[in-house]
Amino acid sequence: MKCVAIKDVKKFEIKDILEPVADGESVLIDVKKTGICGSDIHYWVAGEPAGLVMGHEFCGVVTDPGNRSDLRAGDRVTALPISPCGNCPACLTGNPQYCPETWSNAVGLSLTCPGGLAPKIKVRSDMVIKVPDTVSDEEAAMVEPASVGLHSVHLANIKVGERVLVIGAGIIGLVTAMFAKMEGASSVVISEPNKERGLKAVRLGVADSWYDAKDTKMIETLKVETKGGFDVVIDCCGNSPAVTTALATVRPGGRVVLAGVSLGTVTIPTVVAVMNEVTVQGSIGYTKEEFETTLKLIETKKIDVNKFVDDIVGLEEVQRSYERLTSGNDSAVKILVDPNK
Repeated sequence: MKCVAIKDVKKFEIKDILEPVADGESVLIDVKKTGICGSDIHYWVAGEPAGLVMGHEFCGVVTDPGNRSDLRAGDRVTALPISPCGNCPACLTGNPQYCPETWSNAVGLSLTCPGGLAPKIKVRSDMVIKVPDTVSDEEAAMVEPASVGLHSVHLANIKVGERVLVIGAGIIGLVTAMFAKMEGASSVVISEPNKERGLKAVRLGVADSWYDAKDTKMIETLKVETKGGFDVVIDCCGNSPAVTTALATVRPGGRVVLAGVSLGTVTIPTVVAVMNEVTVQGSIGYTKEEFETTLKLIETKKIDVNKFVDDIVGLEEVQRSYERLTSGNDSAVKILVDPNK
């Protein structure tokens, strides 16, 4: 079957790989939609690991239910793409997101488990979740990234009336801002260097205002306007300037959640966190409960994730889509791929 795989720095190739085969345990799925994630972009930019078939945000139709007696061929499903061991302290406390094995054989994030940039995938049966008929394929493919935002907001422990700054207006930043508002934040501000994305955050109603991260006076301006800083800052970028901004704009005694991922070394002024007794919390992935909660919120129309989807493309257009998402001047934040298009 045809797939899209990493070939080199910022370069994909379309190639043939073997179709997954039934093993009596895993669920075989025909992919209908898969999302391009910010973490995928990191791998593409680095050009490694070569041969990786990404796509860990997906939905599809069951062709073989494996050992799941509650599933049938034809059922629509999505899944947590992770591979937790199930036995470590993290797993036993309901936090598989930081199990040491979680990413070892993750779908679309490991060489052992090709992801949704291919028409057929194999997924661990205990990670598969049935999708209600009222949830579209596009919405189902958005459950995974939306769950990341929900998890970071839960860790931020936002109280009603608090002021929140979200750094980065990519898809994780936008869904994080959306959930911050749902938690009762009195104001949600977005900082973002891409003007089109910043304006989009306000236009979509997930942020009250946008500030240009390229403005050398932005931190000073935000400190003045908030009279000392935000109660909560959630960084959805992960680079040094973003984390530095988070520490510099949170109030003394405030909370910073680091939801952005960097594959390189990050240098930050820790003295600011020390002197102001700032609480810094890392955030990765989501719990299974949060994944299921996000799907329920979509099903009951409590949240609208369709508004974040900018385009749906085929495998031939994946290279161009990654270039579009990293151009720095395009408003697009979420592009879905239909591997059968």
